[in-house]
This record gives sequence, structure tokens and C-alpha cells, in this order.
Amino acid sequence: MLLVVFSMNAQDDAVTFEMKLSKEKLGINERLRVDFTMNKDGDNFNPPDFEGFRVLMGPSQSISSSWINGVRSYSKTYSYTLAPTTRGTVTIKQASIVIAGKTYKSLPKKVEVTAAVDKPSDEMTVDDVADESLHLVAEVSKTDPYLNEGLSVVYKLYVSPSISVSNYQPLDNPKYNNFWSQDIPVSRPVAENGTYKGKPYRYVVLKRVVLYPQKSGKLEIEPLSLEVTVDVPTNKRDFFGGRIYTQTNKTVSAGKRTINVKPLPEKGKPVNFSGAVGSFDFSVSTNKTTLNASESLQAKVEVSGKGNLKLFQLPEPNLPSALEVYEPEFNENVRTTLSGSQGKVSNNYTIVPSFKGKYPIPSISFTYFDPKAKTYKTLTSDEILINVKEGPTNSSIGTAVATGGQKQAVTVGNQFNFLKLNPNLSPITSNFFFGSTQYYLWLLLPLILIPIAIILGKKREAIASDVVGNKVRKANKLARKYLSKAKKELGNKEGFYIALEKALHNYLKAKLKIETSEFSKDKIATLLNEKQVDDTTNDGFIALLKNCEMARYSPFSEVQMQQDYDKASEVISHLDKQL
Repeated sequence: MLLVVFSMNAQDDAVTFEMKLSKEKLGINERLRVDFTMNKDGDNFNPPDFEGFRVLMGPSQSISSSWINGVRSYSKTYSYTLAPTTRGTVTIKQASIVIAGKTYKSLPKKVEVTAAVDKPSDEMTVDDVADESLHLVAEVSKTDPYLNEGLSVVYKLYVSPSISVSNYQPLDNPKYNNFWSQDIPVSRPVAENGTYKGKPYRYVVLKRVVLYPQKSGKLEIEPLSLEVTVDVPTNKRDFFGGRIYTQTNKTVSAGKRTINVKPLPEKGKPVNFSGAVGSFDFSVSTNKTTLNASESLQAKVEVSGKGNLKLFQLPEPNLPSALEVYEPEFNENVRTTLSGSQGKVSNNYTIVPSFKGKYPIPSISFTYFDPKAKTYKTLTSDEILINVKEGPTNSSIGTAVATGGQKQAVTVGNQFNFLKLNPNLSPITSNFFFGSTQYYLWLLLPLILIPIAIILGKKREAIASDVVGNKVRKANKLARKYLSKAKKELGNKEGFYIALEKALHNYLKAKLKIETSEFSKDKIATLLNEKQVDDTTNDGFIALLKNCEMARYSPFSEVQMQQDYDKASEVISHLDKQL
């Protein structure tokens, strides 16, 4: 095994980036495994071009993280399996990665490739077979969309027919920063036949998402990572001749994808452009054009088609002041597929004319960008004329008000309710307090409360004068509190033993009437002997205090914590009988 290490310093937190080669000399018919390992997570891994070799598999990614005696150990590895294409001395060039904002590089290394050997010594391991037969791929429908143009990402897990997958779970779901995203649920993964790099594979679709970029420039889609349990066949057979399988766990990642988002052209951009990108139709309609004053009509402004229907504002109508317009009701009927969002959105306006006459609803323009035609398009609605036949005119409204007018009936269907003219009021009865039951209760209440207050006051004075008893009760209360807290902290080593130690100390303060500054294990043992506590209980108490100290530096299992808790309850119970 050849090891090349690049390290900044010799401190414990030094960053290491190393290249491991399975051998430095191999036959042309053998395989070479190359691992690039780091002790801290990094970005922008850039492998060498592996000139003189053919990449059979890779990069496969594995991550290892563990805690030993409170120290975290982390390792991340990119692995390649190579086949030499030429004899002679071949140089594997530098690889680089960015860790904590700094670029680290491995050293180039030479490998000697000889003639073919009779028995290659590099039989593929179970992990090698799994790495070569398992691939997670993110298929992006478009890598250079316009701003706000939809694209889809489909995550597929490709599995070679030679192995089987028994389980998988996601380790890290991607965050789509600077994208508006819409997941398309995958109800049940179904295996299908396909090809990967020209070879037959089975695959399942794990995740589908539609993205609309909200920022131009180069945007990154974070990778999806899975932990997969793989059953790999071996060369061994069972008693009945069946092939024996070996199970292994592998971490696979779809890798980062970069999307180059093009900005929308500034040339020819209309003033009323509100961000719509796609292919749309536009219409303005009303449910009636002839009505009387104080009746209502519905006007609908609607955009339908395919594109970012949820990400732009609908144009607003500019209506005459004689038409009373209410806040619109927004309706959305949009479904999202891998080809993008399609459907329609609309604003429904309720309009009530006040006077007789003819009122035009002017034409409205809607502008969108068509990414296929790479140009802006503007759609304009027709003008709609509203004819109000019956009702007051502008000149007669003053006369109608001055003469008390004739009441106009408002006929609006189901949009409005009439004002209620009958209030249906009922008289409020008067109840007098003087002479009532409540009056006599309040009158007698002071006579009842005075003796109760006297009794409670005397009891409070007695408790306050008992200084020693108060200290004992307070310490007992704290002991119960911390022992109860220790029970809640079972499973959390540090919190459990801190609470247990406090409970033991506060219990002794209550029983022996000593201060915290007097505590030491020898002092406690001497005091308990003086109180004629039996040796078993005394030793058990001291052993619990030692466990509380040792737990800070040694690993303790949950079983040990439960045993210590039970022991504490038993020791306190025995002390209660002897003190």
C-alpha cells in the first residue's frame, strides 16, 4: 500500500488529503484501486485525468464518522477502479479539493505497468463489485434554461442485474437554493429495465422535482445521497449448490449539477412585463353585459397555458369610477408534471354600477417571454361595453337624496345580502343586588375568613421559627428533585451523573446537617460510621459517588446507568432507616 499525505501542520485539527494506491506495480491485465481520502468534508473535488488508464468505476463516495472517548473521527473517500491501457511507467497526476476555503492537492505518483501476469492478484472484493454495479444519477432535462423557465430533475438508482438491493435510506436531501421547486410525488418505486453507459441495468425513480430558477448565472443543485444495503454474489456455493450472497452497505451520491441560467433579454422588454415565462393564452370576460344599476356582474381576467403560472402577477383592469369594484377572488387550477406547470390562473372581480349609462371596460395587455421563440409576446383583450339600463343618472342623484328619494333595491344574486330592517329587539330585565343571595354571601364572607386567616398565620410563624427544620425540608426537596431529574436523564451519561451526584449530596446535607464545603468521600465515610451506618450501605454510597466522578472520563452504558439509579434508591432507603 502506497500512501501520499499532504498536511498543513501537525496539530490535531490539521487537514489531511491523501491518495492511496492498492499497488505501485501491476500487470497490464490487473486492476488498480485509487482512493482519495480527507479527514474533513470538502467541495469541488477535482480528480486527475488518469492518463494511461481506463476508468472502470468511479468516483464512488464513502463517508465514515465516529466518536471515541469524546473525540470525533471523520473520513470521506472518493474511490476509482482503473485498468491500465499501456505498459511502462505511468504517472497519476495531482488531485485537488477545497476544504474550509483552502485548496489542497495530492502529490503526483508513478505506477509501473508490466506485462500480463498469469494469475491476477486483484480479485474484486464485495465492495468493488457493489461500487461497479450501483449508480445514483440525477437526470436534468435542461442545463441552460432562461430565468423562470422550468426544468426537471429525476433521480434514478441504477442497479446491475448481478446484485440486488434490499434496503435504502436518504442521508442528505438536496436544498434547491435560488430555485422555486415543486416535488412530484413518487407513490411507489417500480423497477424498470434500462441501460447505463451502454450496459443493461435495472433502475427505480426515487425522486422527481420541477425547478424554476429565480436567479441568473451558474446555480448548483446539491447532490442526493443514499445509504444502500446491497446483496453481492460470491464465488462460494451452499450445500445445495446455490450461490452464497454477501451483504454490504454502500453510500452513493448523485453528485452536484451546475445549471447555467440565462438572463431574460433586456432588448425589447415591454414596460408591463411581470415575469411570465412560457407559452400562454390571455382573456378577459364578463358573465353579462346588460344589467340595471345596483345589480352586480362578474369580470374574469384569466391566463392559461404552460409555464411559471404561480410566479407572476395578473394584469388589473382600469375601470370607470362609476363602477364600484371589489377586491378580486384569485382562482388557481394548475398541475405540475415533469414537463412543467400547466393550467390556468384567474382573478374574478365583482362589479356593481351605480348609475344608468354605458361604461366600457378598456382592453388589457398581458406580456410574457416565450423561451422557444426567444422573444417577448404581448396579448391584448377586446374592449367590453357594459350597458346599465335602469337606475339614477349622475344629474338626478342629488334630487333623489334631497326628496328622501326612492329606495333602490339592490339585486345582486348571491353576492350580497339585504340589510335587515327588523331588529327583533327584546327588553332587558333588571336584577337588584340588595337583598339577593349574593348580597348575604358577601356579607358573611369576612366572618368566615377571619378565623381561617388567624390559623394560617400561626402555622406560618411556627414553620418560619423552625430554622433547622426548614433547612432539612429544603435539602430533602432538592434531593427528591435531583433524583427525579436523574431518572429523566437516563441514557444521557453526562446529565444523568451530574443530577445523581447532586441528589446524593443534597440528601446528606438534609440528614447530617453539614455544608457543601465539608464534603469529601473520606469525610462522608467517617460521618456515616459515626452515625453507626452499616458498612454495606456506607460502601454503596461511596461507590456511587466514585461512579459519578468516573463517568466524566469513561464510557458508561445505559444498563450501568439504570443499575446506578436503582442502587441510589436502595442506598437512600437504607440510610433513612439508620439515620
